[in-house]
Amino acid sequence: MQLTVDLNCDMGESFGAYTLGNDAAILPYVTSANIACGYHAGDPAVMRKTVELALLHKVAIGAHPGLPDLAGFGRREMTISAQEAFDMTVYQVGALNGFVTAAGASLHHVKPHGALYNMAAVNAGLAEAIAEAVYKVCPDAVLYGLAGSEMIKAGKRLGLKTANEVFADRTYQPDGTLTSRRLPNAMLTNHEDAIKQVVRMVKEGKVLSQQGTDVIIQADTICIHGDGPHALEFARYIRQVLENERINVAPTYSL
Repeated sequence: MQLTVDLNCDMGESFGAYTLGNDAAILPYVTSANIACGYHAGDPAVMRKTVELALLHKVAIGAHPGLPDLAGFGRREMTISAQEAFDMTVYQVGALNGFVTAAGASLHHVKPHGALYNMAAVNAGLAEAIAEAVYKVCPDAVLYGLAGSEMIKAGKRLGLKTANEVFADRTYQPDGTLTSRRLPNAMLTNHEDAIKQVVRMVKEGKVLSQQGTDVIIQADTICIHGDGPHALEFARYIRQVLENERINVAPTYSL
């Protein structure tokens, strides 16, 4: 049986006079796009244009809600209640879904961003609130979360379709969480190392932690980042390697 994995990328992170990422160039190499919803990045015009670009390239569209922290790009933790997590998720997913509906399409998935994503990976209360928000706004959407995390568990409890996400360019801790960006060696900057990690996660279901121990992991979807200096080169390379390894690249729960 041929292995299949989704390749997702965060997009629509430009806003106002500021341009971030290279969305149009990267879209041909990914199968799903996580579009910023205006809190950590993005604005209404960018949301609309990115939805249109994704449809042009037949890429599955997802909402990418984050914390209301434009200055920190949503990567700084905030103390929020479960109710606040629910409210901000409903608000942002609803906004992106409006542009998707206006374009005559359907929202495929929801993936929280940055600190909100990492907080909900280990905090069952926040995970439950986010999953409930997705269920009430777009019950047919796939909930993307860190592989094996509280987010995945919460989505399954509510009956949502879920996708265990792994990261090409991040290092892992023995409990399966990502190494904090504040710590040394949180990122894999060498393309070969990142590719080896990805292929092993997909084929063997394992990833080597920073501490040298193997972590069991399920890879339904792989995240690549579109805002790095070599993002386009890496997107092209990882797609080619996956196909060379006879791994089918397609959205989770293909539309």
